[in-house]
Amino acid sequence: MFDGEVAWIFLGFSMVGAVLAVNAYFPMRREPLATASFAMGWIPSELPLHLVVVEAACTVAFAVDGAVRSWTGWIGLAVAFLSWAALIGLAVVAHRAADLVDEALDGATGGAIVADGIEPQPSWTHWWRLVVAVPFRLRGIRRVRNIDYWGDGNYRHKLDILIRRSVVPERAPVLVYIHGGAWIIGDKREQGIPMMHELVQRGWVCVAINYRLSPRATWPAHIVDCKRAVAWVREHIAEYGGDPGFIAVSGGSAGGHLSSLLALTPNHPEWQPGFEDADTSVDACVPFYGVYDTSGDPALSARYGPGLTTLLERRVMKTTIADNRQVFEQASPDRRVTGTAPPMFVLHGTNDTLVPVEVARHFVDRLRAVSQAPVAYAELPRAQHAFDVLVSIRSRHSTMGAVRFLEGMRVRVDR
Repeated sequence: MFDGEVAWIFLGFSMVGAVLAVNAYFPMRREPLATASFAMGWIPSELPLHLVVVEAACTVAFAVDGAVRSWTGWIGLAVAFLSWAALIGLAVVAHRAADLVDEALDGATGGAIVADGIEPQPSWTHWWRLVVAVPFRLRGIRRVRNIDYWGDGNYRHKLDILIRRSVVPERAPVLVYIHGGAWIIGDKREQGIPMMHELVQRGWVCVAINYRLSPRATWPAHIVDCKRAVAWVREHIAEYGGDPGFIAVSGGSAGGHLSSLLALTPNHPEWQPGFEDADTSVDACVPFYGVYDTSGDPALSARYGPGLTTLLERRVMKTTIADNRQVFEQASPDRRVTGTAPPMFVLHGTNDTLVPVEVARHFVDRLRAVSQAPVAYAELPRAQHAFDVLVSIRSRHSTMGAVRFLEGMRVRVDR
């Protein structure tokens, strides 16, 4: 291959890197481009330094192959340097999330969240975990898999319990995690892992649940399953060292919707068929980038675009808002807010193209207006959807914020 051809290929490669960096800063928020913008922006937003290393290695390879022997290659090199500078800037912004999370917890309604005595650094401080980024299970954690919480043998009705391997917990606080995936995909093995691992290392018991998915399942099957799982946890978690007297719930995206809705509708009989007398209340909730409005509110629907409504009508609810608005409003967490809401710590990214940040702001405003419990809200600059899935700089800080909040709520209950 001639040097001139290599230079043009290198220029194209550098331009692709520049587009990824620009999209991470200024994502496309309108459908049908919003989903593509998320797909292109997630890795640059959460692993910008990894991308710099990969692009730099490729640049060296191009240079060795003669890419910088012409003006085209020098332009490509200049574009690459600018892209790397932008990516390093994203890493700096991600690191600043630590201060923003602390400010959110210090400024929570009802007073600062206090969790005296907890180690302020995560247990996964080893540099290689940040380098690998994939949240592999730590050796000290045991995962008890596929416990049937309904008793029907359905894989979607199974949960996993994460506990410490070396020390058998006794009356440990419990976190139930609900995965996301737009109510149609996802699995208990895939999400919330950095946070659950951190909590288990600190002596918690964590429970990751599955639930029925659409389009096979129709709403409210999803929330019914989540409540049934919580009922099972309250009845059986002591067998695994957990304390049924303190159960928190968390989840991301659709899991953020389900966890917040579950927290706001304790013991709702219509969503507890056959287990109406079970206690499905929780003591705290930490939803990440959740879908807090499904009501079709025009002010918020304009932010989503038509995609969410279409998804809900065709695949999840299987009815239209025009024909059955009550179903959509009952499923909307921001319509279920009351003064008895449990403590909540809401986290959302400003660059989220799948669930606009305005939806989280609206939800938090409603909560703070009426809730008697603490409400904390962390809005993370440049963060895309799913920012807590990988072991990244930002997820390190959001994880520690969740730990501080949950430990603080445990202290509050113990008092």
